[in-house]
Amino acid sequence: MGLVWSEVTTTYWFYAAIWLIAALSPLVHAWVKRTPMALGIGVSIILAWLIQSIIEWNVGFDLMRALGALLPAWGLESTELHRYITAAWLHASTIHVLGNILVIILVGVPLEQRLGRGRFLLIYLIGVLGGNIGWTLANWDSTIPCVGASGAAFGLLGCYLACWPQDEIEFPLILIRKWPVAWIALFKFALEVMQYPNSTSNVAHLAHITGFIACYVLAKPIAKGGLVPIGMVDGGPSSKGGLDAQHKALKSRMGNLSSDPWDGDLKGPAARTLERLREEGDEIETRQAWLEQLAEQAQCPVCQGEIEAVEMAGITQLKCKSSKGHIEWP
Repeated sequence: MGLVWSEVTTTYWFYAAIWLIAALSPLVHAWVKRTPMALGIGVSIILAWLIQSIIEWNVGFDLMRALGALLPAWGLESTELHRYITAAWLHASTIHVLGNILVIILVGVPLEQRLGRGRFLLIYLIGVLGGNIGWTLANWDSTIPCVGASGAAFGLLGCYLACWPQDEIEFPLILIRKWPVAWIALFKFALEVMQYPNSTSNVAHLAHITGFIACYVLAKPIAKGGLVPIGMVDGGPSSKGGLDAQHKALKSRMGNLSSDPWDGDLKGPAARTLERLREEGDEIETRQAWLEQLAEQAQCPVCQGEIEAVEMAGITQLKCKSSKGHIEWP
């Protein structure tokens, strides 16, 4: 059963804040430091579980589950909508946590290499919401708490199946070895479908199924324009072929240097840097270096203010510091 907000004491708020910081810190660190979000999510879930357990030991009951677990009967109350997200960072046991983290890391890391960090995070959240919304719709009047990141974990499998089914990744399917993604995803999905109708356990099989389906359906529109083209067959993201494919995809997204927003008005060092940029800017790293130098030498062609070199998803562009709409080049 959940805990209503009127019952939340100052001490409970303090514990909840600690839990939230523990859950968010690895995600923020991974995003800022540009390390794999899949690993950041894994660390986030582990820390959230440890803090959840410590808080339960201190207060005598599972406070974080009472505050953040999914309760279908409360599904449309505006003050309880956070549960659709927070439930994915709460777990019922150590085995529950480790099982989800295993899938998130083994499937998530190579999938992130295909999608890119931003698209991967979006798919993950779709899996979270898809699983929890599906469970809510099927158990509308239930007040039994539902927790876990399984819907998101199955969502990653659904996305991978939709976009790169021929990839081979390490996974404990009978034996721990490389298996085709299609085999892993279809086996896990079929197992859930078979168990759901007659299940008497406390496992939310339907949440796994709906998380999988949500990501499978939305995967291709989201993956389009990602680091690696949909359907690429290159031996898998951990191979040299996968890295080459990512590099090629990034290069294809680099803008055209033939024209510039200054229309030939640059003078002195800025003009010479622009010329070198056009001569040597075919490679990602070289282009980034020349763009960073140009940002120090040139001004915004609209307001004459400072410009900066901004990197997003591996691509560097020049933007005005005062207004991003003034310049976005190349």
